[in-house]
Amino acid sequence: MRYQVAILLSLLITIQVNAQTGRYATVNGLKMYYEIHGSGSPLVLIHGGGSTIQSNWARILPALAENRQVIAIETQAHGHTPDIDRPYSFEQDADDVVALLKQLHIPKADIMGFSNGGTDALQIAIRHPEVVNKLVLIATTFRRDNLPPGFFDGFANATLKNSMPPPLKEAYLAANPDPAGLQKMFDRDRTRMMNFKDISDADIKAIKAPALIINGDKDVVLPESALVLSHLLAHAQVAILPGVHGEYIGEICTPDKNSKTPDLVTVLINAFLKG
Repeated sequence: MRYQVAILLSLLITIQVNAQTGRYATVNGLKMYYEIHGSGSPLVLIHGGGSTIQSNWARILPALAENRQVIAIETQAHGHTPDIDRPYSFEQDADDVVALLKQLHIPKADIMGFSNGGTDALQIAIRHPEVVNKLVLIATTFRRDNLPPGFFDGFANATLKNSMPPPLKEAYLAANPDPAGLQKMFDRDRTRMMNFKDISDADIKAIKAPALIINGDKDVVLPESALVLSHLLAHAQVAILPGVHGEYIGEICTPDKNSKTPDLVTVLINAFLKG
């Protein structure tokens, strides 16, 4: 009963927020959900796998939107954005985001992604360099060895019940109260990670946009991989912060809800984007 009440309250809050900021655009056949917050230079936010705008960005989005136009999107099968019958890849996410920017008449933007969203951001910079001003890459995977040994072995037996954290399930159902959609999202993310292929060093070295790389010292993404990425990119800064995956941006699964680290990270991001 408490779980049902929590879902209902979260859904009501989400509906109220969506009435003010939530919109849809048809891009490459996908009915993509996005929100616009604030005003100023555009900053695109791309969430991680299994996430929504709220579960990924709720802690730091208001501060980011104080002086910028924040365009937060939900990718295929995530949150409010339904799945469609087509291949699901990081490259497709990149093309979808760029198609949305074209519809919004935004020729160039800063791009920030977390986890799988960071990989999406890299693909945007590789496939559509003309739209990228600066990159913020948070816990970003670009090679299979960015993750601990054995990480990919677990996907073969992963299920929605035993592998997806409850806060992410609840956040999805708050955005879209459809258990079938939740299962589809999980299946899409699981398959994509099982089939993950390294991004070539040559493709990363060709990126000319300035980049800020952020990683946790106890992250799922190995902190040493953030240093490798910073050496491959032509113009990169790197920050290794205390915390597990997403803790430093206040992601919904973070163990310390009162941490001040997300405030510090927001200052770092804003200073980088202004520079």
